[in-house]
Amino acid sequence: MAIQWFPGHMNSARKAVEETIAKVDVVIEIVDARLPLSSSNPMLETLRLHRQRPALKILNKADLADPAMNKVWLEWFKQQPGTACLLLGEDNKQLGAKKISQLCRQLAPHRTGFEKPMRALIVGIPNVGKSTLMNVLMNRKIAQVADTPGVTKRQQRVELADGMILYDTPGLLWPRIEREESGLRLALAGSVGRNAFHETEVAWFGVQTFMQRYPEQLKARFKLPDLEGTFEDVFARIGRKRGAILPGGVIDEQKTSEIILTEFRSGALGRITLETPEDFVAPPEPIRQTDYTGGMGPAADDAEPAAQ
Repeated sequence: MAIQWFPGHMNSARKAVEETIAKVDVVIEIVDARLPLSSSNPMLETLRLHRQRPALKILNKADLADPAMNKVWLEWFKQQPGTACLLLGEDNKQLGAKKISQLCRQLAPHRTGFEKPMRALIVGIPNVGKSTLMNVLMNRKIAQVADTPGVTKRQQRVELADGMILYDTPGLLWPRIEREESGLRLALAGSVGRNAFHETEVAWFGVQTFMQRYPEQLKARFKLPDLEGTFEDVFARIGRKRGAILPGGVIDEQKTSEIILTEFRSGALGRITLETPEDFVAPPEPIRQTDYTGGMGPAADDAEPAAQ
């Protein structure tokens, strides 16, 4: 299942970014620490390199990602030419905001004080936490915050207390997501509009990923004694455990999918990172894709009350 989502306002945002990047000193890109490369915009990278602008990569939502993998990704980004990197979410956000200005000035040391103010473009995919960060940087609410991707629709210019000028843009994806796994990870993290994917297929992908990379957390959260069988089998057992059962003993796939997506996105499943740098060096691991047809069969007798 190829996931693509590029609504009309994003095309306008892309044009605005292309114009703005020519007049800034640093590009600040916020990515999701749980999927750092899948949430990095290759279109932005092309524009940035064309204009020879340094980049500050902010790995946001680090408190939801695997702590060990946070360190791996932090070092990986630091090794990229003209790039600094910062984890955000594990520590106090106010302290993290101060580090942003410091790192930008290190990347563009010719910009000093109010006479030559630092100018930065801040970008990120939808629902990555950019609006929240803007509010922290300004120490007041200037951007609307929501769990739904695509809330911010237009670019705005703000000036920080230290004289730094920020150009804030709407959440921006790119016209074609080349890697199928990246599209599924973006959907799993809630960065793609709901009309662009089928929740059950994304939940299946999530279960398969958790089985491969975080089996103990998956078992512990859903009280599963083992993970025997296929990912569809484990998906169905999760539904039974949470009481997601329709009349006739059939698994309620929609409800089970919503439970799995919510548990991951909220961090209830534990601190999970969906990808490693190696996933983008070697050919991606084969992911078994099954077309959604509906119907998981009758439920077992071990059903527990549905989660509230």
